[in-house]
Amino acid sequence: MAKTDKENKNAQKHFWKDFKAELKKVIWPTPKQIVNNTATVIGIVLITVVIVFILDVAFDALNTYGINKLRTLVENTNTTTETENVVDENSIDTNMVEEDSTENTTTEETNNIEEDTVGNEENEENTENTENAE
Repeated sequence: MAKTDKENKNAQKHFWKDFKAELKKVIWPTPKQIVNNTATVIGIVLITVVIVFILDVAFDALNTYGINKLRTLVENTNTTTETENVVDENSIDTNMVEEDSTENTTTEETNNIEEDTVGNEENEENTENTENAE
């Protein structure tokens, strides 16, 4: 156990020595380079913000004037089609009523014709009976 503790301490010392040595090898930017790089990053971020804002406004306008207009156009077409269907159903109902009234009229006319025929036959019989009686 004593050896492992001693090895761990040596490993930690070695790590920190290597760490300092690597930091000394790093080439740090000058203050002028830091300002220049920071300005470049901020500029690119602002350009990206402007592009995203323009795209957002364009897609919103497209949605407002494009898709919503198409939706109202489709809804109006559906409403017109539904109205035509209702009108067609009403026409069918009206035609059925007209057909029913035509059938009723035809039935009434048939009944009237039958009554006239029966009445004519009775009149003919009465005429024949009168002639025979004379």
